[in-house]
Amino acid sequence: MREQRANRKPGAPFALQRRVRRGAAFTLTELLVVIAIIALLASLLLPALARGKRHALNTACLNNLKQLTLCWTMYAHDHNDTLPPNNSVYDIDTGQPIPGLELDQTWCPGNTRTDTTTANIEKGYLFRYNRSAAIYHCPADRSVVELRPGVPSTIPRTRSYNLSQSLNGLGGPYSGLWWIPSYQRLTQIQRPADIFAFIDVHEEGILDALFGIPPPGSHWDGIWFDLPANRHNQGASLSFADGHVQRWKWGVPKIFRELGQSVLPQEFPDYRRLQSAVRQNWD
Repeated sequence: MREQRANRKPGAPFALQRRVRRGAAFTLTELLVVIAIIALLASLLLPALARGKRHALNTACLNNLKQLTLCWTMYAHDHNDTLPPNNSVYDIDTGQPIPGLELDQTWCPGNTRTDTTTANIEKGYLFRYNRSAAIYHCPADRSVVELRPGVPSTIPRTRSYNLSQSLNGLGGPYSGLWWIPSYQRLTQIQRPADIFAFIDVHEEGILDALFGIPPPGSHWDGIWFDLPANRHNQGASLSFADGHVQRWKWGVPKIFRELGQSVLPQEFPDYRRLQSAVRQNWD
């Protein structure tokens, strides 16, 4: 008893000192409760943060397409209403331009799967109107350059977007695919808000800078010449000939199987929707 009294601090009741000493550390139960609360808050906050990040990436992608479409319009204004050439098509077997459709007939040359620099973008007809190569690449596109087929590098790709065949693509004097209608002049487009210009392309299928889709009723109807992207929450970003941009949500996820793959039965609503936004015929 004398020893306990000797250890007491002057002026503090003995019972209170014992309670203070015992409450100086967390018990195991209290620690587990704190951890559980932190886990609960994380489970509530992380989905919101993920949604915010997706929204930011989508907004940045739409802004890129808006800038590209502005460049495309400025080119037409500077060239007596003529749209930028869009005839370069790569052979799916060789990965090289089809003869007769060489790089000087496209708004943006090169094969984005193998281009390790922005040199081809800088050679393109639109680069003079906006000298930022970053607007050619979707920030949500995590794909990398291939050193050779099937051998990836660590170099991010430089381009994620293609220009619709409807806009001075194919159908020209250099193309054997004359049966696919396209507009050669800006003022030919009667409903520019309904005709898409640039589109976010699936990273596993993109090669050249032209997005092809056959017109309804044609021999190739039901084939994905090019597959749209799926990276924006099962959707893709598009711009239109009047300059506005949209994100289109797909009814069915876009899964790449092979170049020139058949449209799955459940995909046809998405496929027809894209077909409705290109030139239907030559009339």
